[in-house]
Amino acid sequence: MSGTGKPLRLGDLAEKLGVSTATVSLALRDSPLIAKATKARVKAYAEEVGYIYNRSAASLRTSQSNMIGVAVHDILNPYFAEVFRGLEETLAQHNKTILICNHRDIVERQKHFTDTLLQHRVDGLILCASVGTTEKDINSIVRQGVPVTLVCRDVAGADAPCVRGDDFLGSYRITKHLIEQGHTQIAMVGGRRGSSAGRDRNRGWRSALEDAGINADDQIDIPELMTQDDGRSVARQIVEADPKPTAVVCFNDLVALGVMSAVRRLGVEPGPELAIVGYDDTDGTENRTPALTTVDNGASTIGVKAAELMLSQMKGEKLNSELMLIEPKLRIRESAPPPGERLVSVDGL
Repeated sequence: MSGTGKPLRLGDLAEKLGVSTATVSLALRDSPLIAKATKARVKAYAEEVGYIYNRSAASLRTSQSNMIGVAVHDILNPYFAEVFRGLEETLAQHNKTILICNHRDIVERQKHFTDTLLQHRVDGLILCASVGTTEKDINSIVRQGVPVTLVCRDVAGADAPCVRGDDFLGSYRITKHLIEQGHTQIAMVGGRRGSSAGRDRNRGWRSALEDAGINADDQIDIPELMTQDDGRSVARQIVEADPKPTAVVCFNDLVALGVMSAVRRLGVEPGPELAIVGYDDTDGTENRTPALTTVDNGASTIGVKAAELMLSQMKGEKLNSELMLIEPKLRIRESAPPPGERLVSVDGL
């Protein structure tokens, strides 16, 4: 953004570089009419100041497209379906349409998506930021005058508001529940520790153990797993460990469901023989056998609040790095009863 607080224009770049606006425009479009050295200089400065070329005609630059870009790492995770629902229902009331990208935690793929949308006049971006996203990545977009709202994961130093669940608190509470049921061998499975969600859920698990006098470093802790296949892949490692865990805290419901199905195939009954808990309370987890104990992470609420933050920014409100945490709620069900016992499924706070 320019020193006046307005989005950078081609003319701003041209004045700084001592060339014409036409030269800047042609250079950014990689025109063969412009010398290679000039193109390189223009592109280098544009990248330095965070300018992203808008392919649309200059006369259209002040209009709105009514499109909001949304990027997440796994559109197959039903948790994000709940987030999308909250986003869509709220934004639709204001005649906004969302365009979804699945960046798969590949930061280059995320950048390609965001650059493409910015070039075509998207009104705003809602990002569950890829692992590896930096404050510079976010702030270069913000400097263009394009509103950005982060969801589910925050990025330290980013000049954009974020709404997400309190991952530390949710993980702490679900681990504490297991400890109160008598478990002392509690594994942690999953979570990309390069993301705020992965780090905070791991910290919550560790803190609950340490507060109970249990050494977290003596427990199984397997990072990076995110899907049902990932959960299935570590089932044998869990059941054959010595000492064997009596409970497993999973990063999300997908990992938990994968672990549950695989340990059963190995002759271990989820629930009475191995307590398993998930995270997110995705649709259908209460109907599994056993019903999954998990954490309601407020997906729909996150979607609604993110949409509201976006709309506020589009009206000119400056929200900067405001962080909104949604309080988690435990859903205590059959998959995590006391050792050797079976609980009746009960939802609890």
